[in-house]
This record gives sequence, C-alpha cells and structure tokens, in this order.
Amino acid sequence: MPLLIKLYGRLREHLKELNFEKGLPATYSIEDNSVHYIYDILEKYGINENELSHIFVNGKYCGIGKEVRDGDRVGLFPKNMALMFVEIKN
Repeated sequence: MPLLIKLYGRLREHLKELNFEKGLPATYSIEDNSVHYIYDILEKYGINENELSHIFVNGKYCGIGKEVRDGDRVGLFPKNMALMFVEIKN
C-alpha cells in the first residue's frame, strides 16, 4: 500500500512535471522502499526543511524524524501557509 502525500501552497512547485488543479493541494501516491521517514520524502522531492511550517502524518502534527508506513497520509505545509495549531487531547 502506498503513502499518500499532499503538498500545499508553494511546495507544489517541487512537482512541476505533474499537472494539478490550481488552488488545491498536490495529492499523489508513492511506493518507494527507500522512504522510511519524513526527511526521506523531503530529500526525494528536493524540499528544504526551511520551506516547511507544519507536517502532519495521519492528521497528527509531527517533525521530519517521524517514521512513515504504508498507507500513511502525509501533509506538508509551506512557511507562507503557517497555521496556528494546538493539539487538543481527549
């Protein structure tokens, strides 16, 4: 099962070869045995950590050292789309 990746805002520019609808996040799937952590995704697509404001895996806020597994959903937000984020624990 692949990883589902969503790149928001300016991060979409890292996938120029794909044609995405304007205004929507770039959503695509990858199956790559060399991707084990968020930083592997950043390296694979030439995304610099300094470009990011927030990273979510399966809806939970995380950092670039987060391990990813098949079926995970990864959302990457650029600095110009920084969120005011607070996790509320039940």
